Amino acid sequence: MPILSPSAPARKPVILQVIPDLVTGGAERTTVDMARAIVEAGGTALVVSQGGPMVAELEAAGARHITLPVKSKNPFTLWANRNRLRALIRAKGVDLVHARSRAPAWSSLWAARAEGKPFVTTYHGIYNQSSWFKAFYNSVMARGDRVIANSRYTASLIAERHPFARDRLRVIHRGSDLAALHPAAVDPERIAALANEWGIALPGTPGRAPILLNLARLTAWKGQKVLIDAAARLAASGQGNITVILAGDAQGRVEYQRELTERIAAHGLSDRIRLVGHCADVPAALALADLAIVASVEPEAFGRAAVEAQAACVPVIVSDLGAVPETVLAPPQVSADARTGWRVPPADAAALAAAIANALSLSPEARTAVCDRALDHVRQHFSVEAMCAATLAVYRELLDTKGPGQS
Repeated sequence: MPILSPSAPARKPVILQVIPDLVTGGAERTTVDMARAIVEAGGTALVVSQGGPMVAELEAAGARHITLPVKSKNPFTLWANRNRLRALIRAKGVDLVHARSRAPAWSSLWAARAEGKPFVTTYHGIYNQSSWFKAFYNSVMARGDRVIANSRYTASLIAERHPFARDRLRVIHRGSDLAALHPAAVDPERIAALANEWGIALPGTPGRAPILLNLARLTAWKGQKVLIDAAARLAASGQGNITVILAGDAQGRVEYQRELTERIAAHGLSDRIRLVGHCADVPAALALADLAIVASVEPEAFGRAAVEAQAACVPVIVSDLGAVPETVLAPPQVSADARTGWRVPPADAAALAAAIANALSLSPEARTAVCDRALDHVRQHFSVEAMCAATLAVYRELLDTKGPGQS
């Protein structure tokens, strides 16, 4: 989809995205996906961050990366970054600035306003707002000429917290590369390599225990403890023939990782639950899974893990809070024969254990029906192509106004 409208200038528009780093995460993945889309649409894509392993992929997509200290929250650095970004906007002829996190958003806002350029923000998460200062700090994400929310849930939160932004809100669900997640697209060698790394049998192996996969960084609000307790309940009821894979980076949370290990041992499940660290090959991981678990105990602004599981044809169980009703359909929102997964109350190990038992007891035909509905659901609403097209439309809308501050 071309970025330029017939009335736009002939030269390629230059779009600058600003994000703290390019290490891992949904915001970072969206940044790379959008950079690729900008280039494919005939624009020039620039990304400012402090760097990270995803820079290579970004540059392979035809974008240019500029390293600046935009992860810092130091007020003096924020102001210095404002000047650095102003110079970059002038030097590279930037037409629009898109910020994806709070600290760099302040610098980006100041620079864009000073240079008279349209400014876009994307609310990727649910920010803590426990004081007036935090509320003010967060408010930068609602100060764009367009404010993109990654779900209707996030949009309602923004409207409640920052009423002044209501007319500028746009809901664009986060998109995933659905084709790459489909089991048919995953090389069997990748699946075998990951199975060997994790020490588990391949699907179809006689006597193989069902694999329950939790893809989430190791942090308390992701609910790994709830899943461990649910596995213990299943074992106590004679349904413990499962293997639980906790795949996520601790990101320095050594104490939390130790708590998980001790909890697993206390339940006598050390041979059933494995902490395998960061998983770089999500499609291969999902191809090994019989069931995906999203056990968050705090609201998800979107819930990418649930979308990816459905795209990979893996039945999914999620905590029923945040944006989950948008990503996973289940009773009472829909009839039982329209469900695309299971939703359970957050932090309820008993309910999670019951849902796991229910999902694992499905006949092959019933499992296929759930997965087919789930795949159709995510293809309709959560593709990377749809996300990129909608974001490009926001860019065109602002570029056609020829200036910031237009609603």
